[in-house]
Amino acid sequence: MTTVITAAATATAPADGPATAVRLAGRASLECLAEARLSPDTVGLLINVGVYREHNTFEPAVGALVQKEVGINLDYLADPVPGAAFSFDLMNGACGVLNAVQVAQAMLATGSTERVLITAADVHPGGRAALDPDYPYADLGAALLLERSAGDEGGFGPVRTAGSDQDSAVAGYLPTAGMGARGRGRITVRRDTGFADQLLDLAAATAAEYAHAEGLDLDRTLLVTSRPTADFAQRLAARLGLPASAAAAAEAPGPDGRLPHTAAPILGYLQAMGEGLPAEVDQLLFVAAGAGPSAACVSYRPPAR
Repeated sequence: MTTVITAAATATAPADGPATAVRLAGRASLECLAEARLSPDTVGLLINVGVYREHNTFEPAVGALVQKEVGINLDYLADPVPGAAFSFDLMNGACGVLNAVQVAQAMLATGSTERVLITAADVHPGGRAALDPDYPYADLGAALLLERSAGDEGGFGPVRTAGSDQDSAVAGYLPTAGMGARGRGRITVRRDTGFADQLLDLAAATAAEYAHAEGLDLDRTLLVTSRPTADFAQRLAARLGLPASAAAAAEAPGPDGRLPHTAAPILGYLQAMGEGLPAEVDQLLFVAAGAGPSAACVSYRPPAR
């Protein structure tokens, strides 16, 4: 038995109004389920990994709000079949999607659920990233539906995580002491000098160790990466001795060049599969690096190939 991707989708912010993390995650989830031709009540677990939210919302869990937005088994007493659904937030910045894959693998392996929906949505706390020239991330939502495969061909490998003893390379936080009347619509994103090199060093070492441990042939692998910087994917490929074409760099929609944050692995996967994998490529290697510094990676072999 392996864990496979059944469907994936993204959602962008409306052009004529503020974005909300809940609605973006909800729209992506509904599109994802529609692609899989499944109803919301077939999902047993929802894991939300988005970090930035409108008004800096932290309670209740955004995962529960997304569950309500999607309509996933909201009254399990009145409608007990197929059973109660569970949702929660898992926050680890750019590595969140891959951490959620690891949790999903465990839940699916034990038979605790048949399907896991992972959602990732980030929006500026003020609702519109386009109005803040210093905010680096795109308002973007994404969803990834995972389930068990009956066979052993294809699917995810084990997830590897790593950290560093260095101080945090990049961090987003709300300075409560000076937040003032408009504090809930603001956020401070700090990127230390040399943060890109710190994240690249950690990601490259983690990916190389993973490839060695799992016996991956990197020449037959497409990298799907997070986007802490615009050229991160290409620089990571070079560090691993691969051409730039061996990396899929997730491109957030929109003309302002903002980078995807927690949704980047899902967006990169969709773009890579949409363009079609080269004939010599038969597997993906997801690599993410972000605040901490921390890194995570996992291999994925599409079942159809």
